[in-house]
Amino acid sequence: MDDLTVEPATDIALDDLTDLYASVGWTAYTGAPDVLRAAVAGSSFVVVARRGGRLVGLARALSDDATICYLQDVLVRPDEQRTGVGRALLTAVLDRYAAVRQKVLLTDDEPGQRAFYESLGYAEIRDFGPGTLRAFVRFDG
Repeated sequence: MDDLTVEPATDIALDDLTDLYASVGWTAYTGAPDVLRAAVAGSSFVVVARRGGRLVGLARALSDDATICYLQDVLVRPDEQRTGVGRALLTAVLDRYAAVRQKVLLTDDEPGQRAFYESLGYAEIRDFGPGTLRAFVRFDG
């Protein structure tokens, strides 16, 4: 991972954000750039990966810093995937929220997602056994 930097970020150029989100096909974000800017700015913690100054990955979380950390986005440019960038981003979030017991995320059902998140200590709700946990989600708009 030569010349890769992974660090917290507070101010990311909107063009860089929309370009990164577009690179992974997340049009729900790129179709409303002002909402994307507000979402990133309103996040509790944002960490970015840059290679040679180019934004190649981002992870963001929402947390109360006590009981819950919700991992909202983890994205890595397709040409940088499977190079350790995603792991470095997620590790930075997990390190930041090490004292928080509950870490939650929703993700697409794509090949490799389960193995990636399990390798970092996550488990699917269904793996906790019947009646142990239940997850709900609601999407509006």
